[in-house]
Order: sequence, then C-alpha cells, then structure tokens
Amino acid sequence: MELLGFHREPENTRFTDAAVAYVLVALWHEGRLLMVRVRGRDCWELPGGGIEPGETSRQAAVRELWEESGQPVSEEGLRFVGFARTALPAGDGPRRRVLYGALYTAEVSRAEPFVPNEEIAAVHWRDGDEPLEGGRVQTVDEYLAALCRL
Repeated sequence: MELLGFHREPENTRFTDAAVAYVLVALWHEGRLLMVRVRGRDCWELPGGGIEPGETSRQAAVRELWEESGQPVSEEGLRFVGFARTALPAGDGPRRRVLYGALYTAEVSRAEPFVPNEEIAAVHWRDGDEPLEGGRVQTVDEYLAALCRL
C-alpha cells in the first residue's frame, strides 16, 4: 500500500475521485499501540478492514477491531482523525487502485486477551518502534498511528 496523502476533513466527507472503502483503528493501552499480524501477509499493521454495505465507517471500525483483535470499543469511544488516501496495486501492470480509508483512534483501560482466528495470527501492544517478530511493520500504518498518538 502506498500513502498518497492524508486529509483532515469532516467524518461524513465523500470524495469525488475515490470511495471511502476501509477503516483503520489506532488503539492504545498504557501508551502502547495495538498491531495485528495478518495471516498470509506476514506483516504487522493497524486493525481494520472493509466497510460493508449499509455500514458507516464508524460502525465498521468497531466491528473490524472486535473481529481482528477481540478488543471492544463503542462507537462513541472512537475519535475520528481523518482520511488516508492510498493506492493499491491493481493486478499485473502499472495501474493502481486509489481508495480512502477512515482513520480512528481510541484508548482502552484494559486489554482483552487475544485468541488467534482465521484472519489474524497474533497481536502485539507495541511500545515505540521496536521490531516485531513474524514480519515487518507496515510503514504507512506507523505513519498514520503517529498522527493520532494520544
């Protein structure tokens, strides 16, 4: 994924050049950032994923965080930060798919235990920029997390 820009627009903004198609959540606990390791990608990233039909980006953020990490956060507990404009490779060739992702942040007072699932192999509460075993850390996600450090 390539970060093309970051926009601090209102949460209900719709863009003419691409859809708001996914969400990311920077979740903090005692100053540490939650990272998830996605199976098959061997990298660490922020929890998040696609917005389902009929779902708001805020609802998707709550759902994706729960599905990927088992961490419960209410819609009201999320703070909207802005939109990441990103490009993804579109198969073979030079074409890229441009999408917007809604970025949210929150803090939890208690970290719930994690149970590996079909999508996520592990989670880690990261302190600073230490390297993580099992894959590289997505640099785009590191940058976005820094924008919403509590």
